[in-house]
Amino acid sequence: MESLVKFVQDEFVTRKEFAEFAAGDTITVYYEIKEGEKVRTQFFRGVVIQRRGVAASETFTIRKMSGTVGVERIFPVNLPSIQKIEVNKRGKVRRARIFYFRGLTGKKARITEKRR
Repeated sequence: MESLVKFVQDEFVTRKEFAEFAAGDTITVYYEIKEGEKVRTQFFRGVVIQRRGVAASETFTIRKMSGTVGVERIFPVNLPSIQKIEVNKRGKVRRARIFYFRGLTGKKARITEKRR
């Protein structure tokens, strides 16, 4: 049964091609918002906390600070309203899911940039 589901996802679900990113990277996600009949583009810039799932059910979580309040947003990778994803900085972290980042403030909340 699982192989049938995987086959359908591979064949019929359209995947968008975005830049590669991982936990610790700072990215900007541009997505469409529909307000009545109007459609506008909004962006969400923050640090990727995690990527989870595979193929069609893959999601990623972004965290940003809005004033003194932390805001997290979960995006499915195959969300039709996502226009593009820009990688602003590549972060150097040791874990795939950096939930400890939620408890850090100030200078401790900095992620060192990966050297190329």
